[in-house]
Amino acid sequence: MRVCVCTIVHHPEDARILHRQIRALLDAGHEVTYIAPFRACNVTPWREISPVDVPRASGRKRLRALRAAHRALEEHSAYADVVLLHDPELLVSLPRSVRRRTVVWDVHEDTSAALVGKGWVPRPVRPLLRPFVRRLETVGERRHRLLLAEDGYRERFRDEHPVVPNTTFVADLPPAPPDDRRIVYVGHLSEARGALDMIETARLLAPEGVMVELIGAADPQIRPQLRQAQRDGILRWYGFVPNDRALRIAEGAMAGLALLHDEPNYRHSMPTKIVEYMAHGVPVITTPNPPAVAIVEPAGSGLVVPFRDPAAAADAVRKLRADAELRTDLGKRGYETAREQYHWPVHAEPFVTQLEIWAGHRAAAPALPG
Repeated sequence: MRVCVCTIVHHPEDARILHRQIRALLDAGHEVTYIAPFRACNVTPWREISPVDVPRASGRKRLRALRAAHRALEEHSAYADVVLLHDPELLVSLPRSVRRRTVVWDVHEDTSAALVGKGWVPRPVRPLLRPFVRRLETVGERRHRLLLAEDGYRERFRDEHPVVPNTTFVADLPPAPPDDRRIVYVGHLSEARGALDMIETARLLAPEGVMVELIGAADPQIRPQLRQAQRDGILRWYGFVPNDRALRIAEGAMAGLALLHDEPNYRHSMPTKIVEYMAHGVPVITTPNPPAVAIVEPAGSGLVVPFRDPAAAADAVRKLRADAELRTDLGKRGYETAREQYHWPVHAEPFVTQLEIWAGHRAAAPALPG
């Protein structure tokens, strides 16, 4: 099977796109053409894929990237069995020649709700865009196949669609116990994701010898504060690091932060970073978004702190630092739960099977739920 994968919004080394889905397709013996902003992100593509470079859609500069992606899709979808799209804007004015192929839209987020947290969208415009986004979703569902990243996205669509959850790779053997010196964050940094709260948490903890390590790209509005905090010596900001290497840096930390704000898009989206921390034996400190609480509390894998409360987050870190048995127990239980419930290879095979079915390479019933 030949699969043409395309994104202009996500980093080419996005964990879901590259490290999970494309890796699963390659491991199953399929050919992958990957249309993505390699040069813009200074990325060398994997040898196993056929890369096609396009500009990156960033902020309000999106039209050039969209046109380039559509041209690339017109060319490369001609020999593809499946076209797998990862950005909703790619559905806008999708060329007719591409629409005639088997097109699959991988729904990563609640796009309408996520508009609230996108700094490049002017606040007065955001409510006006929501009806357009809903219309785009309706048309996308009617014309194409859909994969959902969350069970909570089902209610946005009329029909049932298979779910490919954002899980992670979990090692066969338990990781090393947590230390008492570092706390980490892995993921994109924005105000809505708690970046300013983490900077203040770092400021409170730095005099006590605790280093906060933030691993991820940041919104333009956040970068000056991050750079200043790094100059002040209160935290370490790595910038973007590929997911597999980022998690190796995080392993052994005293805690992993997930200080998301109470935003609509986070109320029904599983925070993947929480599962990744657990998979690496890192205790979790999270705000009380329902999906986060639904993972952490039953697993006994971390502590829950109030929204927008850096002092409470710092107190949770102090609690873990003072109690080696507690942090070791939280890390151990998190790892065991992640291994049992969130190991990506369990979902990789049915994901590939579903694409094979849609491409006409299999006649069996869909393996994914929905």
